[in-house]
Amino acid sequence: MNDINNFRITQERIGALEDSDAGFVIRTENLGKHVMTADGRLDILTAVDVSIKPGETLAIVGASGSGKSTLLGLLAGLDLPSSGRIWLAGSCLTDLDEDGRAALRSEYVGFVFQSFQLLPNLTALENVMLPVELAGAGEEARLRSLAMLERVGLSHRFKHYPRQLSGGEQQRVALARAFVTEPKILFADEPTGNLDSNTGRTVIELLFELNREKGTTLILVTHDENLASRCERLIRLDSGRIVEGSAVRQG
Repeated sequence: MNDINNFRITQERIGALEDSDAGFVIRTENLGKHVMTADGRLDILTAVDVSIKPGETLAIVGASGSGKSTLLGLLAGLDLPSSGRIWLAGSCLTDLDEDGRAALRSEYVGFVFQSFQLLPNLTALENVMLPVELAGAGEEARLRSLAMLERVGLSHRFKHYPRQLSGGEQQRVALARAFVTEPKILFADEPTGNLDSNTGRTVIELLFELNREKGTTLILVTHDENLASRCERLIRLDSGRIVEGSAVRQG
């Protein structure tokens, strides 16, 4: 038991996210990321300061190679920065080991990826059930997962495997999987990147509908300026630095 004390999330930290007066659900301080190459040091992110409130929708935009996906991975605790600090749900990610960061993600975070990331040997229902089962929900996992598949319009496809589903259907399964655990924070990395424009619009409408219903904090990486304009706030990256940070809509 003592071996896991160094990464256990305390009740005080959990309560911090529930209390809207606690401030920010995510905050970074002078965040930097670099890698060493044959030609020397390559800076991917430099001096990034971001603060995100509970329930906020934020778009991260910029050209390819600007550091968007790297920033998202750092904010989600999938990677560690080279310098600076990150706080998520009241815990400093840079002070936690990998087990601690994984525990924090399991408690608070959901993901939607461009490539869907569905397991090919599991049915749509089994893919959605997986994070609920890992969280120890037991028999409730099936009922919750079926309800989420119905919510995204795929209850009739619950026995189908990913290869039997269209791209749009696969992304809707991915949305159901992301929301089934009712995460406080949802990270979406180019969620329409592999979809045609019509299917992409359908998926985005569903993403924002679910976001409103669940009150989730949404952090979205995209090349699509129209999609970014749907968010309350926008951060633009250029060569790893924030060059714009503004509100893009009100209410």
